[in-house]
Amino acid sequence: MNHYDVYPLFDLEPVRGQGCYVYDEAGRAYLDFYGGHAVISIGHSHPHYVRMVQEQVARLGFYSNSVQNPLQQQLADKLGELSGCDDYQLFLCSSGAEANENAIKLASFATGRQRMIVFSHSFHGRTSAAVNITDNNSIKAPINTTFPVTFLPLNDLAAVQRELARGDVAAVMVEGIQGVGGIFVPTPAFLEGVAAACQATGACLILDEVQSGYGRSGHFFAFQTANIQPDIISMAKGMGNGFPIGGILIHPRFQPRYGQLGTTFGGNHLACAAGIAVLDVIKAENLLQNARAMGDYLNTRLAALPGVVEVRGLGLMLGVQLNQDAGPVRKQLLFDKGIFTGSAAEPRTVRLLPPLNMTQTEADLLLRGLADVLAPTAAAPQASSPSSAKL
Repeated sequence: MNHYDVYPLFDLEPVRGQGCYVYDEAGRAYLDFYGGHAVISIGHSHPHYVRMVQEQVARLGFYSNSVQNPLQQQLADKLGELSGCDDYQLFLCSSGAEANENAIKLASFATGRQRMIVFSHSFHGRTSAAVNITDNNSIKAPINTTFPVTFLPLNDLAAVQRELARGDVAAVMVEGIQGVGGIFVPTPAFLEGVAAACQATGACLILDEVQSGYGRSGHFFAFQTANIQPDIISMAKGMGNGFPIGGILIHPRFQPRYGQLGTTFGGNHLACAAGIAVLDVIKAENLLQNARAMGDYLNTRLAALPGVVEVRGLGLMLGVQLNQDAGPVRKQLLFDKGIFTGSAAEPRTVRLLPPLNMTQTEADLLLRGLADVLAPTAAAPQASSPSSAKL
């Protein structure tokens, strides 16, 4: 039996990690500026995280949600404190796609409606409902398109208001920062206008913070640049620093009935221990502040590099748009400079999602490596960003 490869594979196998680095079998170090799709939030093999997970699995790794599990409430209390969303209710699951599935379902339960409004360049997951609201027809099977979806340009508030005025929208779903699409940021004014329009028309506002949450933007959630309280917030990726965990935060105006939301693995003992450890480290090491400071440091210096057209994003969720295809640049960075970076649907964009505890020394290593790689092609003509890049 052959294994199905999810992505095209680099000829490289990391066998261990420490902090912002991973190492191959030969012992070569690679600076990790991608964090395994934004998952590694507090660095590889953080000692507090390792200790918490080891101690929990030695006690009890799993039992179902039919018994008391105080770790779930501990996680909820710490999350409420750090995020400022302490009046929300936490439902735990195992992945970002699952979180978004439950967010969509809860919005439909609450409104009795089906239609969704989402945005160009969006990515919300590959499961049935989540992929239907993802802006990539190539990964949708016929069975996935089972409810009506309207795709609109990001930051076009008038378009959202017109669609909501029809009165048949269950929810507007927007990423705190669009990740896979190429690091596009909704403006605070846009988010505030959408929130007001949703409230006026009875639609739900769902913030997909699967990639942009948990301090990635320099705020706990990226939407917190705006003065809004979303109805539902979805989370995953950085929540567990590699252990599969996801969840949704539910505004107190919603009270899901027993049976509407459910899970076998979500909120299990080991997942909660990992999630608690992540929050402990974010708080103890002031990682929100570090993400803001390092993001500002990188943003200014990246924009000055040869061949860089634009830098988008907030904190340590940055998209560096080049004047050329990013693929060869990423490959050269990896194999010549030992630096992992990420791709995006926008083909000239390098996506940067390093651990939140990265240092200025590591930022400088990236900047020097990228400058060296880009220098030979700095004279290449610049091209404008396409207006409708697809995932």
